[in-house]
Amino acid sequence: MAVRDYTQLETWQRAMDLADAVYKVTRTYPKEELYGLTSQTRRSAVSVPSNIAEGQGRGNSREFVRFLAVARGSLFELQTQIRLAERFGYVDAARAETLIEQSGTVGKLVNGLIRAVAPPGELS
Repeated sequence: MAVRDYTQLETWQRAMDLADAVYKVTRTYPKEELYGLTSQTRRSAVSVPSNIAEGQGRGNSREFVRFLAVARGSLFELQTQIRLAERFGYVDAARAETLIEQSGTVGKLVNGLIRAVAPPGELS
């Protein structure tokens, strides 16, 4: 893979957009959730582009794949937190679904990137 700057990766760009959207929606969560669900949701969202960037910066395809797997795990964590926020009434169903769809798109990009950079035979 010839990308030398992680900011050129569409996967990272979309993950940044997702983190931005999560920060905006969590501003409306109740104040008593500041150190609970708000903080945890934000950390999950920030973890995705952060792990993409760190993995790409390692300069080793195996390490990159490992960090991409962590980013994918953070996406699943984020989706769960969004569903909890919806269940608790902190976010409406339409907004929750938009965030879930956005995270799904990032997930597909992460999976594609994993397939693209994994050393031959690593995914079989």
